[in-house]
Amino acid sequence: MTGNNLTGQRVLVTRPAAQSQALIAAIEAAHGNAVRFPAIAIQPRDAALIRADLAGIDRPDIIVFVSRNAVELGWSFLDAEGTELAAIGPATRDAVEKQGRMADIFPQQTFDSEGLLAHQALREPAGKTILIVRGNPGRGLLAATLQERGAMVSELGVYERIAASPTAQDLADLRRACANTGVDFVVAMSVESLTGLLRILPDDCRALLPQTVLVTPSKRVIQTCGELLPDTATLLANGPQADDLVDAMIRNRASADRQ
Repeated sequence: MTGNNLTGQRVLVTRPAAQSQALIAAIEAAHGNAVRFPAIAIQPRDAALIRADLAGIDRPDIIVFVSRNAVELGWSFLDAEGTELAAIGPATRDAVEKQGRMADIFPQQTFDSEGLLAHQALREPAGKTILIVRGNPGRGLLAATLQERGAMVSELGVYERIAASPTAQDLADLRRACANTGVDFVVAMSVESLTGLLRILPDDCRALLPQTVLVTPSKRVIQTCGELLPDTATLLANGPQADDLVDAMIRNRASADRQ
């Protein structure tokens, strides 16, 4: 049976190395072949700089975490006692729970800035003081929209997204996959991952992208792919969890088998 698994399929995983284990395990559990090729790396900001930034920020009514990294790298700097917490997606919510708290504000539909902004608690935040904990550079939509809605917004960058430097083994594994039967799916979780991939992907492998399917939980990635790689097919997963991404690939493959 080929329609209910990923047997024979190669999946390029672009997540940072420290965050790719769950997706790789899910791909392999579905009998697929995961090709590790981190497109970006996460670098914590200097603690002294973070503390200096915090010194000028009033105690917030709401702290918004825009990623799991924001929680893991920012929590120790914050006093969250008595403050409402917002998490942008499931992994971020799980990271908050590991700190002994629950996310008070969580998207009901899409796990992105738009989904978070649709939550009732953030629709009318006038008079609230909100701190957004994020990476640098940030998208800016959350802060701008909340300010337009009357909130007093501060942002705290606790990490940097930097270009990944592929190891010799990463490049060898990728070139081997490209030279054999190619790559069937490319997973990009964010616009930064997609653009980072295009910066470091060898030309001989980049030429094969129109033959792959780009898988992502983000509509922004779909849009960016259409602009940068108009000949590459895209596939929107139902969510950002590993199982969501693998299920999307399996459904895509089953659909292709029926054609």
